[in-house]
Amino acid sequence: MSGPVTVTAKTLRRWPLPAPGSEKHSRGVVLVVAGSAQTPGAAVLAGEAALRAGCGQLKIATAASVAAQVAATVPESRVHGLAETASGSLSPAAADEIAAVAERADTVLIGPGFVDPDDAAALTDALLPRLSAALVIDALASAYVARHRDLGDVDGPCVLTLNPSELGHVLGLDTEAVGRDPQAAVDLLVRESGAVVLLGGETKTVGAPVHLLHQVTAGGPGLATSGSGDVQAGLVAGLLARGADPAQAAVWGAWLHACAGERLARRSGPVGFLARELAAEVPALLGDVTD
Repeated sequence: MSGPVTVTAKTLRRWPLPAPGSEKHSRGVVLVVAGSAQTPGAAVLAGEAALRAGCGQLKIATAASVAAQVAATVPESRVHGLAETASGSLSPAAADEIAAVAERADTVLIGPGFVDPDDAAALTDALLPRLSAALVIDALASAYVARHRDLGDVDGPCVLTLNPSELGHVLGLDTEAVGRDPQAAVDLLVRESGAVVLLGGETKTVGAPVHLLHQVTAGGPGLATSGSGDVQAGLVAGLLARGADPAQAAVWGAWLHACAGERLARRSGPVGFLARELAAEVPALLGDVTD
């Protein structure tokens, strides 16, 4: 396995994103399938991040009991309130409705804010065979990947955005084993799933079937905060919708997330900034790299 490429602004300038179009549909449509009665903010964080990354249109599918709250918080989105389980999670019975909304989406992000692994796996299992868009599978939606590592029901490009404990669960390893050799763990899941894998942490690792491993060493301890992963997953989804290939979307998304944290840390201190503040840093970062 080749050593990882450390990602810098110079790396990304040599790997430019597709030029943004002047019409919103030319920058892609993202559907965020996220949240629960207990975690409506996850859909908000991920959805805003997708918009800040430059996607042209946002749709959100979330639990009916919190849909109005989400819609008011993200007025740029179209929000679909759908059936939920007794615990407040999106119900697998909503899969047909979500799939109908996804027909007009370029990228579907599933998983931010899911709170029950069994409900998450059941919904993902019911939904994935109905989708043809590019996918980002995040957080507890990876419970599906633990049961279907070959991702046989996935037709389009796919990025898995995981933290070390989630990657360990998917691979049947403990978190400490992932931490001892994160590159090997990422490479194993890439080979078994055929997907791009973005592993979060103090150093982020991105692996892809036809690319070298990449690592992002930027960031800092402030990024280890509630909701931060939802923002990163939304950035990846937004970049995919804009036309980036899956490896590019994962690498750029990881770097933007890390550098947004660095900018906030310089202004407000190394810890204590909020995940909701990260996405607002992204347009300027994009401008700095692409100018």
